Amino acid sequence: MIRNKKGFTLAELMIAAFILTFTLSGLLLLFTNCMLLNDVSRNLSVATSHGEYVMEQISSTAFTGLETRITDGGTNGWDLATANLQGGPYNFTALPNESLATTVFQSGNPLGVSVLVSWQDRGQKNRSTELRTYLTNY
Repeated sequence: MIRNKKGFTLAELMIAAFILTFTLSGLLLLFTNCMLLNDVSRNLSVATSHGEYVMEQISSTAFTGLETRITDGGTNGWDLATANLQGGPYNFTALPNESLATTVFQSGNPLGVSVLVSWQDRGQKNRSTELRTYLTNY
């Protein structure tokens, strides 16, 4: 008597299920990492935009007394915390624990100005980006 064997054995089904599970787990991990990288990239873009805005404000200010205004500890300068960013005149959507600090890295003419933007990502990881430029009195 000849038996016609159609279908899969239990062992073949178990191997196929294992391969499918392994592949789907890898895809899920890849998707999760892509979501996290997207969040990090978005935060970096927002922080850079905030830094560029402040840098534009600094460059549009009169050169006379600019160095003193930057180095006076933030009283009349551009050192900003999250609450300052969300209020006027900025009205930014601030990142978690975002702050901007402005410093002078070269005195005189040209004046070297740095804007450091710091924030916290998911998992409370501290991140920062720095923008530097030179301003001249022409």
